[in-house]
Amino acid sequence: MSIQIIKPGLFSTIQDEGRKGFQHLGINPNGAMDIRAMQIANALVLNDVSQAILEFYFPGPVLRFTQPAVIALSGADFSAEINGVKLSINQPLLISANTTIQFGSKKWGQVGYLSVQGGFHLTQWLNSYSTNVKAAAGGFEGGILKPGQTIDLNLKTSNKDTSKEFSIIPWKGSVKDFYHSNALQFIPGYEFKKLTASSQELFSSSVFSLLGQSDRMGYRLKGPSLELSTNNEMISSAVTKGTVQLFPSGQCVVLMADHQTTGGYPRMGHIIAADLPTLAQKTRNDAIYFKPTSIDQAEKLFLEQEQHLHKFTNACSLQLDAYHRH
Repeated sequence: MSIQIIKPGLFSTIQDEGRKGFQHLGINPNGAMDIRAMQIANALVLNDVSQAILEFYFPGPVLRFTQPAVIALSGADFSAEINGVKLSINQPLLISANTTIQFGSKKWGQVGYLSVQGGFHLTQWLNSYSTNVKAAAGGFEGGILKPGQTIDLNLKTSNKDTSKEFSIIPWKGSVKDFYHSNALQFIPGYEFKKLTASSQELFSSSVFSLLGQSDRMGYRLKGPSLELSTNNEMISSAVTKGTVQLFPSGQCVVLMADHQTTGGYPRMGHIIAADLPTLAQKTRNDAIYFKPTSIDQAEKLFLEQEQHLHKFTNACSLQLDAYHRH
């Protein structure tokens, strides 16, 4: 009961919700870049939404399942297929033993996810299954996937016919409530007020674009050059996923899942949690706008997403239970 890695794809790793509570020790949290896509993929196969899953970039991996399994894809759409037949994202699939999944062209998004009902058979490191590549710990063998590796699965049994390569379970989840427009709402950071008045205006009114030199540590942006009213040195301070830092060049970076634990660059603000999934799926040259908001509004939008996730999870449970009964 395993997945065989025929081709690993680009920076494919095991991730979950992240390694929380160790930043004071200098250990970054890691975790899924798009937490909502991870949760959606898990809900589609009736896993706990925090279950560890496979995260990958384009070009995607080529994977062979040695046993029947219920799987789902979410996040980016990289034109997944089985034996030339296209697969939909956000829809559970029942696949047979010795089935191979591969990916074709990039249709939408930056980072994709694959969940397996029952999850992967792994060992936690510091209370998380997330891969910390720099520490060579967590995930599967502490790193990105490599050709020839085999990951064991905690498969659940199914009474459905698996004589065909795969069967599409006739229900597709809607994810429109988890992704928004190009406008990313942010809470102004402590150093935002140290920008010149004109730079404060530029930050909230200009178009930024995502640079190719972006990765799991941070998304680098191209936009107007911003200036501080004073050049006093900063003491390194805590940062988190979504923190927007200003480089000496006047350009910005948004810290992502593999961010450092502290930083010495000015913090312009923090992208609200509800908008981080939208940011995670941005690709090179995509337009980005920053829109200031309040902590109250950030909490309101986060709770709304949590309610949508709860409804989504319940709908998945009802639909798959009905499918398995017939």
